[in-house]
Formats: sequence, C-alpha cells, structure tokens
Amino acid sequence: MAAATPGRVWNGRGSETAGTPVVDGHADQTPTAPTVAPVAMDPPMPISTEPSLDRVVASVDGEPITMHEVKDFAAQHGRPITSDDFASSQTAKDTVKALIGEKLLEQEVKKYDDKIDEGQVDKYIQELRQDKHLTDAQFREQLQASGMSYDELRKRARLDLEKAMMIQQEVREKIEVPDSEIQAAYDSHKADFTVAKERLKLAQILIATPANASPKQIAEAQKKADMIRARAAKGNDFNDLARTYSDDDSKSNGGELGWFEPSDVMDQILAGVKTLKPGQISPVIHTSHGFHIVKLEDHEVPGVRPLSEVKAQIRAALIDQQSSGQLETWIESDLVKQHYVETMY
Repeated sequence: MAAATPGRVWNGRGSETAGTPVVDGHADQTPTAPTVAPVAMDPPMPISTEPSLDRVVASVDGEPITMHEVKDFAAQHGRPITSDDFASSQTAKDTVKALIGEKLLEQEVKKYDDKIDEGQVDKYIQELRQDKHLTDAQFREQLQASGMSYDELRKRARLDLEKAMMIQQEVREKIEVPDSEIQAAYDSHKADFTVAKERLKLAQILIATPANASPKQIAEAQKKADMIRARAAKGNDFNDLARTYSDDDSKSNGGELGWFEPSDVMDQILAGVKTLKPGQISPVIHTSHGFHIVKLEDHEVPGVRPLSEVKAQIRAALIDQQSSGQLETWIESDLVKQHYVETMY
C-alpha cells in the first residue's frame, strides 16, 4: 500500500504537531508512567588511598567504611563535612548512619536476584524509551552516545526493579492507611481533584489509506483494521498492537496521543468515543486518513472528582509520605540486627 499522510484525531481547528495532539497551542507530551518506579540507592564510594583520609570510621559485616568515603557521600548529598573529628560532628554521625543504611540495603537486595525475570526488564526499558518518545533505534543511539552499553542498561534496570520490589514488600505494603485518613486528605484538598475542563485521553491504531485509494485498497485496509480491532477486543495489548500495525507516527509510543478537549477532536472520532468508558475501545472509524481504532484511556469531566475515583491515588500519596520514615525504621529495627555493624569514632 502506498504510504499515507500520518493520521490524526484532531479536527483541524487550532495548531497541531504531526502524530502529537495539540491542546491550546501546546504539544501534549504527557508520558506514560512507568509501572514500577526506580528506588534511588547510591553506589558504594571507592576507598581513598590518601593516608590522611584513609581512616576507617565504620564497618558492615567486616566491610570498611572510610572517612574519605563518608565525606564524599556527604558532599554528594549537599552536606559537606569539614572536620575530621567525627565524634563531635552531628553531620558526620548522620552521614555515617546513612551510609551504613545504604550498605545494609545493598546486602538485602541480593535476596531479590532471582525474583525479576527478563520480561520485566524488557518492559521497564520499553517504558523508559516511551517516556523519551524515542524509537528503539533512537534510544539505542542515545544510550551509546552516553557511554553506556545496552547490557549495562539491562543490569541497572534489573537492579532498579529488585530495589523497588524490596521496598514494596518490606516497607510500602506494611504501611496501613485508614479510610478516615484518606477521607480527611480528600476533604482538605478538593481543589486538587477538581476538573476545570472536559478532557479525553486517547490512543489510536491507524490503518492508513492513500488519498486516491481504490475500492480494493479501502476494502483491504478495512479488513486489516477489523482484524486488529478484534484482537484488541479479545485482550491483546493495545500498545503492542499499535507498535506492530499502526501507520501513525504515534506507533513508536504505543499509539499514545495524550489529552484533548472535545473541540480539538475530529467529529468522526468524537462520535466514536463519546459513549465509551475509560479503558474501552471504539469500533473501527473511517476518516479521510484511513481506518482508526481508538482507545479511551481516561475521561475528565468538569467538577470535583468523586472520592471513589481518586482513593487509590490518595492512598499512594499518603504511603509515599510515610515511606521514608518507615524505611529508616526497617533498617534500624530489623536490618541492623541481622548484620554486624560497628562504628569507630
């Protein structure tokens, strides 16, 4: 089939960017949130060879932590240590404590070595690429330019996933948030859950047809679109189908188009999605660009969103607030008891 102009769902009113929805004149490039957020843990600092800074100030299971290592760690976190007298410096003591915690977490995460499979690593890297709106080739080129090999990226991705799983199981899942606390947070932050304008979040698969398509070309395109729509309806991943079959520029991003106001959407597309619920897929829609299969990913209606819609979001935010303190408690009450930790100042 001859190449066609990339399909869009916009209606021609206002500005646009090819393959990307435009609302109020600005390209909407809201990235998909990764399914598992990486957990930051700094790598161990190298032991200094400078005699004046090579004093051991602590150890974890016999692994030394030097004064130089502590000072480097403190400087990286914006709390420089100027004195060598750690016993009289609260900043130094706090930094040693934090570094011991890092060492303990590094030991603990080894228990999760066999709990992350290759498919999870693939999905994690795919989401990183989608967040940057890059094709696979562009992503690999950028990675190479940064000096990191693809194998190194996979190792880091696996470690991030292992850390996230560890924190989820050992910290986040043990935090209880009562419904009364969620209700209180909702009542006191209703402005955060108020929608000012109606918006639709859409994704699409386009089977394009040329401008002067013959009846045969149109019939073949519709047959292909019907087949893809049937696969989507049976539960095949919509984003994977878009990456495989779509002729739109958005295919590299799994068909994700972003947010639109109804007035920015083509009339045919709007008619096909206006009765859908979030997560549902439209019938095959025929426009001058070809045949569209559109997924309504989200629909914001003006007004205050009901608690039922945002409860999970509020719960996650409240857990986030408590996670740091809970992590510190877990390290100090559990991990320290499982290892030999010594301070020497």
